[in-house]
Amino acid sequence: MVIKRWLRHAFMPPWRWRIIFPKAVLSAIEMTIRQSEAQHRGEIRFAIENALAPGLVWKGLSARQRATEVFSNLRVWDTAENCGVLIYLMLADKEVHIIADRGITQQVLQNEWDAIAEGMRQYFLKGDFQSGSIDGIEQITLLLAHRFPAGADHKYNELPDRPVIIRQ
Repeated sequence: MVIKRWLRHAFMPPWRWRIIFPKAVLSAIEMTIRQSEAQHRGEIRFAIENALAPGLVWKGLSARQRATEVFSNLRVWDTAENCGVLIYLMLADKEVHIIADRGITQQVLQNEWDAIAEGMRQYFLKGDFQSGSIDGIEQITLLLAHRFPAGADHKYNELPDRPVIIRQ
């Protein structure tokens, strides 16, 4: 299993993400995040990583562990209410992970995030990356708007809305 995963990561073309997420799709995701954040106090980041460095795969770094690293590196935790949410896609592993900050995890269970991530993954397995991304963000919006509604003094957009492409 380790060798198969290593081969997937080692031979993933570095340009693969551009085919899956062209500029129009990235712009649609950005707009959806901006609209979402007007409805709740959460801050959403969307990160796409093509593949890990082969050495990291060989050492056993999982996509979930990498998502946690990316959460930290992108400073998703650095919001006034500790209300950041990271949507992380690892293309080589065909995995989606949603990591939420401590202000949100007190009210939203991990199985709720996992259900949204699995729904996105099902779209992605069919090759529909735009619909899967937008649907996932909309599902997160419903969850956050219910539990963390925007107040009159709500100042949103503490984090960039543009999806980030992580390059190794």
